[in-house]
Amino acid sequence: MRYIRIVIAVLAIGLVAPAVAGAESYPPAGSPGKVKPRAGGTKVFTVCTPKQVAAAKRAKRTPKCSPTIQAAVDATLPGDTVRIPPGTYRQSVSILGHKHDGIKLVGSPANPRKTVLNLKTLKAADRQNGVFINGADGVTVRGLYARNYLGNGFFALNVTGYTFKNLLAGYGGTYGIYAFNSKGGSISDSEAFYNNDSGFYIGQTPPQTKPLRSLVTNITSWGNVLGWSGTNMRYVTITKSRFYNNGLGIVPNALDSEKYAPPEDNVISHNVVFWNNFDYFRGAPFTIHAGSKGLTYPVGAGILLYGSRNTVISNNVVFGNFLLGIGIVDAIELRQSDAAAVKGNTVSDNVFGRGGTDLNGADLFYPGALAQPNSGNCFSGNIGVHATVPVDGATLAPCPFTGVNATSPSGLAIGISWITDPSHERYWIVHNHPAYKGIKPLVHYTGAKVSAVASAAAAKKPQKKTVGVIDDAFTPAKSSVTPGSKITWKWSAVNSNTHNVKLVSAPKGVKKFTSPSATAGISFSKQLTKPGTYRFICTFHQNMRETIVVR
Repeated sequence: MRYIRIVIAVLAIGLVAPAVAGAESYPPAGSPGKVKPRAGGTKVFTVCTPKQVAAAKRAKRTPKCSPTIQAAVDATLPGDTVRIPPGTYRQSVSILGHKHDGIKLVGSPANPRKTVLNLKTLKAADRQNGVFINGADGVTVRGLYARNYLGNGFFALNVTGYTFKNLLAGYGGTYGIYAFNSKGGSISDSEAFYNNDSGFYIGQTPPQTKPLRSLVTNITSWGNVLGWSGTNMRYVTITKSRFYNNGLGIVPNALDSEKYAPPEDNVISHNVVFWNNFDYFRGAPFTIHAGSKGLTYPVGAGILLYGSRNTVISNNVVFGNFLLGIGIVDAIELRQSDAAAVKGNTVSDNVFGRGGTDLNGADLFYPGALAQPNSGNCFSGNIGVHATVPVDGATLAPCPFTGVNATSPSGLAIGISWITDPSHERYWIVHNHPAYKGIKPLVHYTGAKVSAVASAAAAKKPQKKTVGVIDDAFTPAKSSVTPGSKITWKWSAVNSNTHNVKLVSAPKGVKKFTSPSATAGISFSKQLTKPGTYRFICTFHQNMRETIVVR
C-alpha cells in the first residue's frame, strides 16, 4: 500500500497536460444558443485580389469588389456569401454575432493552397486567428490556407453549427482548426501541420439532453505536438482520417481548467494512426510553448484517452508508434476526482502492427483505476496485439463488460516511467519503418529536413540500455537493441519486494544466467551479442516478464 500511494503522488505531481486554450485572451465563453432557421441570404460579395487593390489605388478609383475580406464580411446579412479569389491575403478575418449567421466564406475548395491568409507581417493583435467566428451560427468556411498565425488557424467559439471544409492550417501558434464551447459542427477534407499544441481540437462541449453531434471526417494531421486534442469534448465522431508524425496522435483529455469535464460519448473509428514519434523537444519548426516543455503526455503514442467516459475506439489501423498504440488512463490531476476516472470505454476491432512489419512499442496500455474506481472499460477483437501494459493483460477485460475494472501497480509504474523520463525516448522500441504511401517518418526536425531513425551503419553500433526493476515489473518490458549492447538492470530505491533477473530463453548457444536477488539499490549488467530473442523473468514474481530482441 505504501508503494501505491507513493506512485499515485508522483503521478499527481508529474502528469501535466498540454497547453489549454490560453495562447491569447479569448472572449468569455457564452451560450451557443439553440439551432436557428437558416436565413435565405442570396447576395454574393467578391473580394478584390491584392493586384486589383494595387491597380485601383494607382488609378485612384474605387474598385467594384470589396477591398478586404473583413469589409465583405461586415457587409453580409445572414446567409450571404463572400468569395475570395486565388491570391495571398495578408489579412485576418472576424465573423462576429448573429447578424452573420449562415454566411459562407469561400476561397478555392478544389485547391486551398491557392487562397492564402498569411498573417506573418501583421501586428500581433491581428495575427491571433486566421478566421475567428464568435456567436455567428451555421457559418461555412471553405477553401482557405491559414499560416503564420499566433493563436489558431480557424476558430469557432460560442456557436451552434459550423462547417470547416477544404482548409489548411500550418506554421501556426496553438491550434490549426479549433471549435470551443460550441455545438454540432463539421470538420472535413482538411489538413493541419506544424502547430505547437494540436492540429485539430474540439473542446468544452456543453452537455446536452438531445446532443448535436460533431462529425470529423477525412482530415490529415501531422507534424504537430498533438494530432488531435479534445479537452472535455462531447458527442464527437472522428473517422476516416490520418494522424501521423505528431508527438502523439489523438488525445481526448479531461481538465478542470475548462468547463464540463470529462470528455464523453465520443467515437474514434476507422482512422489510420501511425509514426507518431515526432520528438519536438529536439527541434521543431515552431516555438515550443512553456506548457509543452515540461512533463507532458508521452511522445511516441497513437491514441490515448486521458480521462473519458463512454468513448468507442474501434476499427482503427495503428502501427509504428515507438512507445504505444492505444491507451486509456485516469486524468489523475483533476480536482474533480470522479470526473478523473475512465468509465464505459470500448477498445475493439483495431488492427495493430501492420502485419508484424511495423510494430508499436506496446499495443495496449491500461493500468486500471488510479482515482475513483473504474468500471465498464473493455477490450475485444483487436488484431495483431503483440505486447500490452501490464504485460499479463490483467486489466484488459473482454467486451461486453460492466463490472469494476482491475488495477495494476506494475502498469501504473510503467506509465509513470514514460511521463517522467526527461529524454522522451528512453522507453521507445525503435525500428526502421517500411515505406507507406510516400510519407517520410518524422522523428527529429532539423530545419528544412527531417531525420527518421538512425542510418543503417549507426544502427549497428552497440548500445547501452538501462532496464528498471520495480515492484513488480521490468521497465521497459519490451525493447530492441543491436548486437553487442550492454544491458543494465537497475533495482528501484523505493522497492519493497525482492526481485531477480533470470534468462529463461535465448538464441541457441547463449549461456543462461540469473542475477543476484535484491530488494533495492543494486544493478546487474550483461552484454547481449548474438542476434535473436531473449526472454527474462523474476523468479519471485512470475508475472514480471521482459523480452529483448537483438537485431
